[in-house]
Amino acid sequence: MQFELTKEFIDQIRDHIEKSNEVGAFKLVKGLHPADIAEIYDELSIDEARFIHVMLDAEDAAEVLVELEEEDRERFLKVLPTEDIADFIEKLDSDDAADVIGEFPEEKQEEVLSHIDDLEQAGDIVDLLNYDEDSAGGLMAKELITVNENWNIMTCLKEMRKQAEDVDEIYYVYVIDDNEVLKGTLSLKKLLVTASNRKIANIINTDIILVKTDTPSEEVANIMDKYDLVALPVVDALNRLVGRITIDDIVDVIREEAERDYQLVSGITQDVESSDSAWVHTRARIPWLFIGLFGGIIAALVMGVYEVDLGINPNMVFFIPLIAAMGGNVGVQSSSIIVQALASNSMGFESMGRKLFKELGVATINGIILSTVIFAYNYFFSDSFALTITVSAALFSVIVFASIFGTYVPMFLDKLKIDPALATGPFITTVNDIMGLFIYLMIGRAFFTFF
Repeated sequence: MQFELTKEFIDQIRDHIEKSNEVGAFKLVKGLHPADIAEIYDELSIDEARFIHVMLDAEDAAEVLVELEEEDRERFLKVLPTEDIADFIEKLDSDDAADVIGEFPEEKQEEVLSHIDDLEQAGDIVDLLNYDEDSAGGLMAKELITVNENWNIMTCLKEMRKQAEDVDEIYYVYVIDDNEVLKGTLSLKKLLVTASNRKIANIINTDIILVKTDTPSEEVANIMDKYDLVALPVVDALNRLVGRITIDDIVDVIREEAERDYQLVSGITQDVESSDSAWVHTRARIPWLFIGLFGGIIAALVMGVYEVDLGINPNMVFFIPLIAAMGGNVGVQSSSIIVQALASNSMGFESMGRKLFKELGVATINGIILSTVIFAYNYFFSDSFALTITVSAALFSVIVFASIFGTYVPMFLDKLKIDPALATGPFITTVNDIMGLFIYLMIGRAFFTFF
C-alpha cells in the first residue's frame, strides 16, 4: 500500500517523540519503505529524526540514509558516531556506500572506513571513490554474479549460489576468462536446460553491450535507455569486468540531469532545493537576473533611439508587449526542442544547415498565420493602415528571427561542448526582446515614412 504523508501523521509522530514513547513512534514507521521514512525525516528536526533512526534495524536504517537528499544526509550524519555510520555502511551495496562516504571530508572517510569490519567491502568502496562520480566507474556497484568460461554447468551453479548471497538483484550472469576479461553473458534458461557436464564457453551470449569506467554518466543513461537495459557491465581499459550499473542508479542520473536542465532553462545557475536558505537561492538566481536587467537597459536605449517616431505615432507603443512576448515564446519553443533532441541524442545526421532550414519553414508558416490574424484585427479596429502593416510585418519578421536564433544558439553551444540548456530561458528571451523591439521600431519608421 502506498504511503501518503500528512500533517496529522507528523503531529502524531512528534507527539510520541516528545513523550519519548519509542513503542508508539516505532509502530507508526514499522513496515514503511525507506523512501517513505526519508520523507518523514524531511519534516522532522535532526534530533527527532535521530530518535526514529536508532529504532530501525540496521538494514532499513542504511537504506533510509541512501534515500535522503544529499544535504539532509550530511546534516544527519554529523550527529552520528563514526562507528554507527560504519555499521550502516556495511549494510549498503558498494555503489551506495561509496556515494555516502564520498560526501565526507577525506579524514572522516578514512575514519569511517577503518571501522568497517568487512575488509573486502572497504576495499571495493575505496576503489569506487577513485572514480569520477559522473562516470560509469562512479555509478557502478561491485556486487554481481560472475562465472568462468572454463567451468562446467555444475560448477557454475555451485559458485552462483555462493555469490548470490551478496547480490540483491540478479539481472545477468557475466562470463569472464582466467584474466577476468568479460566474454559475454549467460542465459539462465540455457543454464537450466543444458547438460551439467558442458562447459560455459559453449553456451554464452557474446553479443553484449558494455561501457568503460570513464564513460560519462549521461552517455550511460542514453545507452541504457536506447537498448532498454536493466543492468550494464562496466569494464576497465583492458576489458576486465569491474562492476555493473543497474537501472535504479540510472533513474537517479536522468532525474538529476532533468532537474539541472530545468533550472538552467529557468535561469538558475546552480542546484538548489526549496529548503535551501534565501542566500543560496539568491546566489543561484541573480546572475541571469543581471543579464535580464542589462537587456532591459539596452531595450530602453533602443526605444530612446526611436523616441521621435514613438512620439509621432504613439499607437505603436501598445503593440510593444505583443512583439516582445511573441519573440520570447517562439525562441524558447525552438531552443527547447533542440535542447531536448541534443540531450536524448535524437538529432540524427541532419546538418546544422538542414535543421535551420527546417526551422525556417516552420517559422514561416507560423509567422504567416499569426501575422494574418493581427493584420485582420488591426484592419477592423485600427484607424492607421501604416500601423496595421507595421505590426503584421514586424510580427512575421520577429517570429522568423526568434525561431532561427533559438535553433542556432543551442546547436552552436553544443559544438563548443557547452551545455546547450544555457541557451534557453532568460538568455533567449532577453535577446529576442531586444531584437524584436529593434525590428519593430525599424520597420515602423520605414512604413510610417512610406505610407
